[in-house]
Amino acid sequence: MPEYRKVSVESVPNTPNPTREKRELDEAVGASEFGFNVFTADPGEQVPWGYHRHPDHEELFYVLSGELRVETPEGNFLVEADEAFFVPRNAPNRAVAAGEQPCRFVAVGAPKDADSAIIEEECPACAEETDRSYEQVEDDGRTVYVLSCAECGVETRRFE
Repeated sequence: MPEYRKVSVESVPNTPNPTREKRELDEAVGASEFGFNVFTADPGEQVPWGYHRHPDHEELFYVLSGELRVETPEGNFLVEADEAFFVPRNAPNRAVAAGEQPCRFVAVGAPKDADSAIIEEECPACAEETDRSYEQVEDDGRTVYVLSCAECGVETRRFE
C-alpha cells in the first residue's frame, strides 16, 4: 500500500544555504526519485553556492512570486511569476533573485540521486576556475557560511 504524505511548506525546517529560506519538501515527504525545494531569496541572493552544473541531473525553476535571473553561458534569462525555466543536465547556471522584492520559487530536479553540483568559478586570488568548499562559522552570534577556493583555500564569499 502506498504511503501518502502531506506537509505544510512552513513546517519544513530551513536548510542552510545562501538564500533566506530553502525548504526541502522532497526530504520531508520521503521522495526518492526527484528533488523538490521551495526557496525564498532576497534581492541579490543566489542559488546555490555559486555558478555550477549538475552532470547527470536536470532542473526546473518555477517562480511563484518576484523575479529570478538565471545566468548561463548563452546569456541571462529573467524568469517572472508564473514562468518556468528548464536547465538541462550538465548545463552551467546560477540563479539570482532579481528585482526589488524577494523571489519565491520552486526548484525541481531529477534524478534525485544524481544531484551533485560542480561549482566552477574563477577564484579572485589564484585566477583558477575551481570548486568551492564551505564551512559554517559563528560570527557575532550569527551563523555564517564561508566559501573558499578548493585550489588555494582563499575565502571567496560569506553568506548568513
